[in-house]
Amino acid sequence: MIFEYFCLTDPGLIRDNNEDSVALDPENQVAVLADGMGGYNAGEVASAMATTFIKTELGRWMSEGGNEASARELKRAMEICIDNANRSIFNAANSNAQYAGMGTTLVMGLFHGTRAMIGHVGDSRCYRLRAGNFAQITRDHSLLQEQIDAGLISLEQAQFATHKNLVTRALGVEDTVLLEVSEHRVEDEDLYLFCSDGLNDMMSDERIAAILVTAGTLEEKAQALVDAANDAGGRDNISVILAYARSKPVRKGLLSRMLGKT
Repeated sequence: MIFEYFCLTDPGLIRDNNEDSVALDPENQVAVLADGMGGYNAGEVASAMATTFIKTELGRWMSEGGNEASARELKRAMEICIDNANRSIFNAANSNAQYAGMGTTLVMGLFHGTRAMIGHVGDSRCYRLRAGNFAQITRDHSLLQEQIDAGLISLEQAQFATHKNLVTRALGVEDTVLLEVSEHRVEDEDLYLFCSDGLNDMMSDERIAAILVTAGTLEEKAQALVDAANDAGGRDNISVILAYARSKPVRKGLLSRMLGKT
């Protein structure tokens, strides 16, 4: 598979600063998005620490032999990177008064041939558009999601809940954190969307899917998503990463041999 990427982040219409952070390493097929939280500028410090650390460390690991790794080894590498990033953020929060209480949610993708390893902590999400079917492939680590899972609140009621942003898991809040990792098979023309809740809190999944289907290039799709979230109120920072997969083209020489030509 060949992957194309594009990322975009926007402060929205209400917030003075942007506490989201995005990072791409196309050469090593790493995509990371983080949504920071904390007083003053601490949230943007936490998110930037997370994306920078993971892009650097996981990218280095992939370039030094990760392309030959099994799914189990890829998952373990992701977990180690998250653990180290979490400890760095946690230690910074506990040694600097201005960073006290900072943390960040995170969603990441590691693409490896026809395999997509998707990891997340908190309520930053990953969706996939495949042959016109749009689906969320991560499950939020949030109080609201726990209530939905327990049958205490319906999906319709959840749309109007006042506690959407209460996460049950985040980097930097405790000295350990659990990364949830899922493995997915990549198919030709799959489109993966990673986003902060500033996008999906402002519009329905149906609206997001409609934009992805109708907009043009990855850049145009990303900009259309951000514009739509801002048109809906832009109450939070908005960040998106798009990753598009397509089959590798067949080389001319190989095609000739396949057709029995010289």
